[in-house]
Amino acid sequence: MDVRRRSTMDTPATKARSGPMKVKVVDHENDVVVVGAKASDALPLPLYLTNAVFFTLFFSVVYFLLTRWREKIRTSTPLHVVDLSEIVAIVAFVASFIYLLGFFGIDFVQSLILRPSNDVWAADDEEEHERLILKDDARKVPCGAGLDCSPIPQIAPVAAAPKAVAQKVFDKEVVLSTPCDFTTQPLTEEDEEVVKSVVAGTIPSYSLESKLGDCKRAAAIRREALQRITGKSLTGLPLEGFDYESILGQCCEMPVGYVQIPVGIAGPLMLDGREFSVPMATTEGCLVASTNRGCKAINLSGGATSVLLRDGMTRAPCVRFNSAKRAAELKFYLEDPNNYDTLSTVFNRSSRFGRLQTIKCAIAGKNLYMRFTCSTGDAMGMNMVSKGVQNVLDFLQNDFPDMDVIGISGNYCSDKKPAAVNWIEGRGKSVVCEAVIKGDVVQKVLKTNVASLCELNMLKNLTGSAMAGALGGFNAHASNIVSAIYIATGQDPAQNVESSHCITMMEPINDGKDLHVSVTMPSIEVGTVGGGTQLASQSACLNLLGVKGANREAPGSNARLLATVVAGSVLAGELSLMSAISAGQLVKSHMKYNRSSKDVSAVASA
Repeated sequence: MDVRRRSTMDTPATKARSGPMKVKVVDHENDVVVVGAKASDALPLPLYLTNAVFFTLFFSVVYFLLTRWREKIRTSTPLHVVDLSEIVAIVAFVASFIYLLGFFGIDFVQSLILRPSNDVWAADDEEEHERLILKDDARKVPCGAGLDCSPIPQIAPVAAAPKAVAQKVFDKEVVLSTPCDFTTQPLTEEDEEVVKSVVAGTIPSYSLESKLGDCKRAAAIRREALQRITGKSLTGLPLEGFDYESILGQCCEMPVGYVQIPVGIAGPLMLDGREFSVPMATTEGCLVASTNRGCKAINLSGGATSVLLRDGMTRAPCVRFNSAKRAAELKFYLEDPNNYDTLSTVFNRSSRFGRLQTIKCAIAGKNLYMRFTCSTGDAMGMNMVSKGVQNVLDFLQNDFPDMDVIGISGNYCSDKKPAAVNWIEGRGKSVVCEAVIKGDVVQKVLKTNVASLCELNMLKNLTGSAMAGALGGFNAHASNIVSAIYIATGQDPAQNVESSHCITMMEPINDGKDLHVSVTMPSIEVGTVGGGTQLASQSACLNLLGVKGANREAPGSNARLLATVVAGSVLAGELSLMSAISAGQLVKSHMKYNRSSKDVSAVASA
């Protein structure tokens, strides 16, 4: 039995009569339909207006009574002595309180968050061509019985749009599978109306979630409209199996599906006496296998150790004055130790985890760049530090009214760009990780020797990078490992730019028998809360590492541990790749593991 609740949009025909919103219980097998009205349909006004009236009445009465009672206290008048206006106010207070207690937490909150009522929808879209008539599904058989894997038919163009392959939408369920693509079923009437409106431009694509109240259905309809507009098929881009509610308002706008990236496991990696199985999301063959080999070499040699050098996220606003002298006055004020307590108090109001550490300034003419650094707990912390900086800027306007704020970010931070300030001062977590690899492990596992590795590292990672004018790129492929872990654990992939700043050092020890290898990474930007870390897949990868969510006992320790795992994994990846190059195995291994077996000439563009 199907139970569906749908909102209908007022049309000129229905505006004359206040039609109640229906709840339909449909039995497709017996053709039984039971239609009932909601309790809120008995209200003389639309539900959201009624709630607004009682909400306003409640606070108005409270303010009135508090004002009157304060006057009585001042004049020593007994509080129980009330006049007619106060009696009316008390009655109104009780009535509005009872109403709000019964209704405010149910329909009104739902209409604000995700599921707009019939009247909210009608207020937003008053044009007749945007009306949506929600009807029963005419399907008489279960969904599975109507599926067909026959060739996909062409769909007639809508509003002169080119032909495209349609995406089947079953009511609120979108069916997509590989290799059987269930696109031969016709769209339901209400979904067809929405698709046509989106294609015609009368309903904005970005508003589907708020209008339909169903994120998955909105993605399916947007997907179908996109196919009709572009004339290109999205077959192969999955739609099913993803929680679209979880990304609403925080991870991605206007979704039409999701991209599949395989996740491999490297390890176990022995780091600081603990073993970690490292998740890596990548489409590059050999990467996981190579990192895994490096983990094996580290484990057989007793493991790696790491040290966290710094932990602080930065934000650097740019402000302008009428003169360089005035800009210098603010610079001296911010860098004066006597003013630190005042500034930190203002900054720290933004969060219980964000704590101001330092402020470093740089002047360019009459422009001043202020680089704020603060701790951010287990969050990556960009939003946290930005809020704190905004508090300080508002505070500074009192003593420096001539300060013109150009932007809260002046690129002196520096975020998602290679910059010497991050390479030198650090950003996020600064970590150094090292290991001593035994000589026999170098020969048996890495298939090379200590002398060759050290020579290659000097000429490639150090001299070669210097010849290229590298900025923080004194390594073999740190960004490979950083990107793979970032994608798997829900970090911001764009921050791979500065997070991959790394210098790899190798030198022989114990009379040249063993190898000391280290990676120094001054700006690893990671978090275990917020952003993509709350998505199911990424959360599972964080849980695998034992760093899921915030650490309540030691705030910030989960994010710091994740940063050390990233550095340890980079150490393993550097060790293995450098060994492959030293032994002349790089091309051979890539030809074996990084080549597709498919006939690419047979793959045609859709």
